[in-house]
Amino acid sequence: MNAQVELKAVEKWFGEAQVIKGVDLAVAPGEFVVFVGPSGCGKSTLLRMIAGLEETSRGQILVEGRDATAEPPSKRGLAMVFQSYALYPHLTVRENVGFPLKAAGMPKDEIARRVDEAARALRLDAYLDRRPRDLSGGQRQRVAIGRSIVRQPTAFLFDEPLSNLDAALRVEMRYEIAKLHQQLGTAMIYVTHDQIEAMTLADRIVVLEFGKIAQVGTPRELYTAPANLFVAQFIGSPKMNVFDASAVPAIPTPAGTDKIGLRPEHLTIHEAGEAPIAGQVDVLEYLGADTFVIVDCAAAGRITARVQGEVDLAPGTPISLGFDPADLRAFGADGLAIR
Repeated sequence: MNAQVELKAVEKWFGEAQVIKGVDLAVAPGEFVVFVGPSGCGKSTLLRMIAGLEETSRGQILVEGRDATAEPPSKRGLAMVFQSYALYPHLTVRENVGFPLKAAGMPKDEIARRVDEAARALRLDAYLDRRPRDLSGGQRQRVAIGRSIVRQPTAFLFDEPLSNLDAALRVEMRYEIAKLHQQLGTAMIYVTHDQIEAMTLADRIVVLEFGKIAQVGTPRELYTAPANLFVAQFIGSPKMNVFDASAVPAIPTPAGTDKIGLRPEHLTIHEAGEAPIAGQVDVLEYLGADTFVIVDCAAAGRITARVQGEVDLAPGTPISLGFDPADLRAFGADGLAIR
C-alpha cells in the first residue's frame, strides 16, 4: 500500500543545532498517527516540516508518492489545525469555514455545499451565523477543524489542538476527533505532549526523543513492550516503576539486566515478608475507582502500586509487593529493553 505521507531521512538544522536527526516514517492512507514526546523533542517542528511551514534541511517529504520537499504549503494538499484557533473575529462561522475555498476562487454554490457538509459532521449547524466571540473554546476548535475539512485534504495535520481547552472539553474533543476520523477515513498526523491523548486516539504512536524516533508502534505495543527506558516511563499514567536490579536481589532477571520495570497495576500488596519487594506505605492517593499506594522500598526507592477501590492501609505500615514474572520488564545498562 502506498504511503499517504512519507519521510525519508529527514533532518532539520537551525544553524549549528540539529533538531530533527534523520527521521524515517510512512503514514498509510486513513491512518491516525500521533507524534508524542516531552517539550523540545522536535514533534511540532517535524509537523511544520511536513506542512511546509519549516524548510527541510536534508531528506525528502513525499505526499502521495510525490516529492513535496520543496513545495510551498499551498501545493502540498495538506490541511493544518493549529493550537490557536486562528479564526477571523469579524467573520461568521460560515464565512470562517468557507474562507479557504473563497480565497481559492471556488464557486459560491460549491462553497455552500462543502460548508454545510462540514457543519453537519461537526454539529455546527446551529452556529453558522455566529461570530467566534459568541462560541465556547470547543466550538471554536470545531470551526478551525471545519475550515480544514472543506479543503478535502490528502491528510490532516493537528498541532496540539486541545491544549487550550479545560480537562472536560479535552475529553469531549478527543471523542469528536476520533469520530471525525472514522467518518472521513483521511490520514491524520497529530502532535501532543499528552500521552493519554496519544494512547486513546492513535493507530500508531511515534515517540520522539531529542529529535529522533525512540519507538513507533500501536498504543498496546508501546505500553506492553517498550523498546527502552524512555518509552517505558513516558507511556503510561502513572508511569512505570523503574529501579536498580541490584536493589532487590530476590527478583530473578535475565543476564545483563541493569534496571527492572513494573507497571503500577501489575503490583499486588501482601503482608510483610510474603513477596519479594519489601517496603512500608508512604502515601495513599484515593481516586475513587483506584487507590495509588506509594511505597518506600528503601534501596529500590518509591514504588507506586495501583489498587482497585479502597485499601485498608495506613502510612508507615510494613508490606511487601509481588507481581507476575511475565509482567516484569528488564533493561540493560544502555537503557534498551532485554527481551
